[in-house]
Amino acid sequence: MAIGATIHTFDVALADVDRGVYEDVSFKVAQHPSETLAFLTTRVLAFLLEHEEGIAFGDSLSGGDEPAVLVRDLTGALVAWIEVGAPEAERIHRGSMAAERCAVYTHRDPEKVAARWSGKRIHRAEHVRLVSFDDGFVDAVADAIARRTTMTLSRTEGVLYAEVNGTALSSAVHERTAA
Repeated sequence: MAIGATIHTFDVALADVDRGVYEDVSFKVAQHPSETLAFLTTRVLAFLLEHEEGIAFGDSLSGGDEPAVLVRDLTGALVAWIEVGAPEAERIHRGSMAAERCAVYTHRDPEKVAARWSGKRIHRAEHVRLVSFDDGFVDAVADAIARRTTMTLSRTEGVLYAEVNGTALSSAVHERTAA
């Protein structure tokens, strides 16, 4: 953990109808001093919307080679490489080669993120998912987050409904491929 990191604690009731995941999830996440609250929020949303056994936050913020979120199976093999923000095409290429599935969750304009990858080599780009939300949604969730956050998160038919510390929000979950 970085010196000066802020620790956030989340208690989440997760109901992802689209994937058949229903679980109460509690975790702590460190906000690196250079990390914006919007980036942290996107990491948390990626963690929850990709939630499955073996999911964890990676060490990408401290200069490591891991993605923001990753999933390992019981043998320790990397199953999912999940980036956040607007990573370089080279990083997505490496993640797509290293794991069965690869995704990028962004709080930025997805068209601009995808445009940066245009013409660059990305392994199995047609299978790499770029996930985004309606304008303002991530910022609104970030504004509702506190050091200790209680959240209800439901996704059904591609729409995400969130209640964050008493604030109700919703957004479509937009997906496209990196290709």
